[in-house]
Formats: sequence, C-alpha cells, structure tokens
Amino acid sequence: MKSSLFLFLFLTILPVFSSAEICNRIVAIVNGDIITLYELNKKVKQITGKDPDFLKKNDEEKYRKICKNILNRLIEDKLTEKKVKELGIKVSDTDVDEEIRRIEEEQGLTHEEFIRMLEKSGVSYDEYRKYVKKSIERMQLIEFEVRSRIVISEEQIRDYYEKHKDEFKTAEKVRIASIFLKLKNRDDPEEMERLKKRAEVIIERLKEGEEFSELAEDFSEGPGAESGGDLGYFKIEDLDPEIRRLVEKMKIGEVSDPIIRPFGIQIIKVLDKKAEGVKPLEEVRDYIYRILYNKEIEKRYTSWINELKKRSYIKIMF
Repeated sequence: MKSSLFLFLFLTILPVFSSAEICNRIVAIVNGDIITLYELNKKVKQITGKDPDFLKKNDEEKYRKICKNILNRLIEDKLTEKKVKELGIKVSDTDVDEEIRRIEEEQGLTHEEFIRMLEKSGVSYDEYRKYVKKSIERMQLIEFEVRSRIVISEEQIRDYYEKHKDEFKTAEKVRIASIFLKLKNRDDPEEMERLKKRAEVIIERLKEGEEFSELAEDFSEGPGAESGGDLGYFKIEDLDPEIRRLVEKMKIGEVSDPIIRPFGIQIIKVLDKKAEGVKPLEEVRDYIYRILYNKEIEKRYTSWINELKKRSYIKIMF
C-alpha cells in the first residue's frame, strides 16, 4: 500500500514543466488523501474573493499566511469528512431546510429576505446550504465522539443577554399598505388628470367606510395589490425620504392624501408601528441558547480535531 502510494506521488509530481502540473502539485497528504494546489487556490478565491495570483504578486507573505490558514482548514475537513463517513452520519436536505428555516425565524426574515442578505454578503444560497450541512455534521460528530451532553444554564443565557443587549436592538418600524395608480404615459397630462380623479374617488369611498384592502385589490396596480396592498414592515430609515416624512406624522390606521409619484399616484395607509427598543429575553432565549451551544461545540471540536491530528499522518508540502 505504502509503495503504491509513493509510486502515485512520484507520477503526480513528475516534472513535465507544464502550467497544469504546477497548479496540480500536491500541497498536503492526509492519511493517504491528497490536497492539491488547485484545490487550495480554489478555496482561497472562494473565501477571499480574490485571485490567488493577484494576492501572491501583491503581498507574497500575506498570501502564504492566508494559504497556510486555509490549508489547515482543508486538512481538518478531510479528517472530519472521513470520520463522518466512518460513523455513518447522514444529514438530509430536510435537515438542512429545517435548520435554515430556524435561522430565518430567529433573524425575523422571510426566505426571500434571507437569500438577499446572503447575496449582499457575497455568498450564494447553495454555498450556504453546504456550510449548514457541514455544521450539522460537525455537531453530530462531536456529540458522538465526546459522548457527553452539553448543558447551557439559565444563568449563562441571562449573562449573555445582559452583556450583548446591543445585538437585540430593534429599529423603529412601520407596516404600510399602498394603493398605486400607475401612470403609463408620463408625457400625457390628461392621463395624470384621470388618475387624480380616480384617486379622489378612492379617498371618498374610504371616507364612506369601505375597506382599504378591498379597494387595493380592485384598483391598485402596484406591489401587494393581491394581498390588500399590504407591503409589510419597513425600517423607518429605509423608506423613501418623502414617504418617511409622511408616515412619521401619521397614526396607526390613518390614510394619506393622494401622493404624486414619478410613475403614478400612491395612497398609503399605516397599518402598524413598532418603536425602537430591545427585544425581551423570552423572545431571544432560543437564539442565545444556540449561540452558546455552538460555541461549546466549536470548543470541543477544536480539542477533538487537534487530538485527531496527532493520531493522523499529515504531511504539508507548501
């Protein structure tokens, strides 16, 4: 087995003076598994978002430091993946879906909002799913290997809450509904006049007691029309300045006069307002528990992986 491994290594690193060979040279051996420079550079680009050649030319010392850190992670991944297979640990797509759903709920985000947040961070949804799957595998692995239950006390939860209240601040929010009458031809002044008259009719019908949601379904040509014009909650600071100035003065249940917008006319109703504050402990208890639990998992994982490294054959050639 050993001789065949060395024959394989010899053939792999045989100098043929090609760029492909240089990119694919072996940078580490982990219990018979190999990690190539190609794998390492791919991971460097994925994590840093920068081309490895650019990093190397710009600051070779920094490049090598980054590579060594990432190579260490790849080595740990090899050891962990092998152990996961040995123990028959299986994480299904359903397990991943449930964990992501729980994270979304804790963050108070819809699935679409969560995906947008990931995109802003430069992470694709598929990449995040892989990360979550590995995290679940690691948790199950540590629970199996350590064989001792992790206990997070109420005192630990309260202590974390008191020391990290800034994490649980809530911005001032407003929930609004909208009726939007779309202007199809901005160069036609008569069309705008027709929209103004239609808006006046809607306002009159609202004053007579008709439901805003029903009129939105009948008249609105903007977002949320099918759900009674409900646009959901917005942070006050994220609103268009004109709308922000308006809704800040409005009370819950109040309806605005018609607002002339660049592409039509809008009528707004304030459905709810939430003042700035701090979420109560009961609302964030599960979230804090998960943070503390994951920290303990990470601590135990570090101890376990270091011990596993000592018992493994690892050769670094970078």
